[in-house]
Amino acid sequence: MRISVIFISALLMSVMCPLADAREITISTGGWPPYLTQGQAHNGFIGHLIGDIFAEAGVTVHFIYRPWARIYQETAEGVYDATAVWMDAPERHGDFHYSQPVLDETFVFFYLQENGFDWQDFIDLKGKKLGGDLGYSYGPGFDAALESGIFQMERLHDAALNFRKLLHGRIALYPQEKSVGYFTLRQTLPAQETAKITHHPKPLLVNQSFVMFPREKESSRELLSIFNRGLAEFKKDGRYQAYFEAFSRGEYSLKLNE
Repeated sequence: MRISVIFISALLMSVMCPLADAREITISTGGWPPYLTQGQAHNGFIGHLIGDIFAEAGVTVHFIYRPWARIYQETAEGVYDATAVWMDAPERHGDFHYSQPVLDETFVFFYLQENGFDWQDFIDLKGKKLGGDLGYSYGPGFDAALESGIFQMERLHDAALNFRKLLHGRIALYPQEKSVGYFTLRQTLPAQETAKITHHPKPLLVNQSFVMFPREKESSRELLSIFNRGLAEFKKDGRYQAYFEAFSRGEYSLKLNE
């Protein structure tokens, strides 16, 4: 009887915790403040959300930070278990399985208030020099306009550097996710400098972001299933929104003792 109980318990554990032999995973990221970054408590509130979803399934997440282009390649090769967070792009589908959407984002053009700026179509950017981030796509329309030579873009690895270039007149526009942009400005520039920068209300891109799991790894489908189930539960019972509310209250602004 005792043997049967032990066997049934072990069977239940194997069903409930399918990754019992791989209780720790590594998720790569290039950093995406204020959503996912080393500089905030719990790796930012989206990092916290991702970690908690896996933790509830008995899986411990370790985030590793590298340049975006590098982590894409290394994760696609199976070096890491997943990478976060990325927008959807057709060329990535061959390398990765996509999670359900984790985050909605709105990209806008930042510019110097004194210069003024308006746009309705990409042709309105003709001849301008833009700043950009390494490894980023700003949507198929933008990418096609850039490829056709309507405007130029100089890419850097750091949003704060792009904003400094904007302040010094070395670029005319900087496309960036709105919350990310203002968070970066508040964290890295004096208030009098930040006040010189604004954004155009017309969105460049309204985008969803995802956790991507490499097709190269056998564990990816199982991890994807665990994450999607957990994400759905967090959204259903209200826990998902609680992370956004905590961020709005300033709970992720500084590195806290965890």
